[in-house]
Amino acid sequence: MSFLLPLTVFFPLVCAFAFLFVRKKISTHFGVCLYTGVVMCVSAVLNVVVAIASAGEELRFVLIKITDTVSLTFKADNLSLVFALLMSFMFVTVGFYSFDYMRHEENTKRFYLFYMCLIGILPGMYYSADLISLYLFYEMMTLFSLPLVLHSLTKEAISAGFKYLFYSIGGALLSLMAIFVIYSMSSEHEFTAGGFLDPTLVSGKEGLLLAFVFLAIIGFGCKAGLFPMHDWLPVAHPIAPAPASALLSGIITKSGVLAIIRVVFYSVGADRIMGTWVQYTWMILALVTVFMGSMLAYCEKGLKKRLAFSTVSQVSYVLFGLSLMNPVAILGALLHVIFHSVIKDDLFLVSGVIIHNTGATRCDELDGVGRKMPASIIGFTIASVALIGIPPASGFISKWFLAEGALTSGTGAFSVIGPVVLLVSALLTAGYLLPVMIDGFFKGKTETEEKPFSHEAKPLSLVPIVVLSALALLLGIFPGILTGFLEGIAGSMIP
Repeated sequence: MSFLLPLTVFFPLVCAFAFLFVRKKISTHFGVCLYTGVVMCVSAVLNVVVAIASAGEELRFVLIKITDTVSLTFKADNLSLVFALLMSFMFVTVGFYSFDYMRHEENTKRFYLFYMCLIGILPGMYYSADLISLYLFYEMMTLFSLPLVLHSLTKEAISAGFKYLFYSIGGALLSLMAIFVIYSMSSEHEFTAGGFLDPTLVSGKEGLLLAFVFLAIIGFGCKAGLFPMHDWLPVAHPIAPAPASALLSGIITKSGVLAIIRVVFYSVGADRIMGTWVQYTWMILALVTVFMGSMLAYCEKGLKKRLAFSTVSQVSYVLFGLSLMNPVAILGALLHVIFHSVIKDDLFLVSGVIIHNTGATRCDELDGVGRKMPASIIGFTIASVALIGIPPASGFISKWFLAEGALTSGTGAFSVIGPVVLLVSALLTAGYLLPVMIDGFFKGKTETEEKPFSHEAKPLSLVPIVVLSALALLLGIFPGILTGFLEGIAGSMIP
């Protein structure tokens, strides 16, 4: 069954390539959506089949053997399955939402071409068995997600796209240098829990190793919006169409998280970093990003840009949990990867409906919109409550584990500073999200409410919002669906 691994990559890529030749013959928007819908659903099924098959045997496939020690290899482990299944679900959900949203957009065929490409490229990164394979697909992901940012081809979109590209390339180059150093200190290069470095090759070079691991954290952290490489995110996310914004925030940023996990916990080994300046600097940067992102979101009036700053903050919750190198904190980080993807995709989809139906792009223009779009704004409210961390919604569970992990991490002052920063960030999150609901339902009759085109989302857009809102709540009520499986992953990452 190992052939399934390259199939998850090449099936959507081949379909996207074929689309280049048949797109002129597909004259209707329905035809484009049907083609894309089949590709994304079949791809999702393939990833589910990989998950089922990997329970009975180890799936590993060598695609290209470059040298005796370097190859392009795929391997399914529990961590890769978490990311692959999450990606599949989100691309299907957001994809169905986009079928109505993109109806009135230009260049929809180009949008769906790159959408299908990403469906193939991302599993390639998730199932990569080594750093070289991961880096190859990581770079491809940047190049093929760039057109989603550039979609409108306005001056602002082009500027945002170049900023996204320059930051991503800069971060990737830092990471590539780290990969070279890591490979020079090992004879085996396949990801292994606890790391694969050769102690004899590392001896005497510990300082060099730490310096380049830190460069890898900064470099891959660029995609995750880690300070000081975060500035592209609040520029690029708001300018993209709502479905692209949702995926950039919910899925693409998590690629940086996965890459950092693979470097720290599956290549170098957490034991080589615990208690060093790398761990403490990483914690500082993560907490600075958490607070800074929340504060900037609180001060921002633009709806989508506010959500983008929120992403900067919330993804660094995950990075902070990882930096603690504590199984409980890592469990919270992995849970937050999933919960944040569900929640933030929901928020961006609702924001797309609001902007599309009302023309309002600023949070102070949404007075009374809840009475015209009650289902959408209720969905926004549920997602907001979950992101704040109010029980019993899902965000409460992940943040509880993050705080508990910090308090028991033995990292000195960070054991207390961490939970305090997370609490302050939660209060700021309430300050920048709840006013949308309060003003939408409880403000008096306003110009926004009087607009004849301010109406509820159409069913094709509303159903994904309802599904994501329900998940944001139910995953908090029944967290055991995920915690048992993720506990095993977290435990294996720490020696």
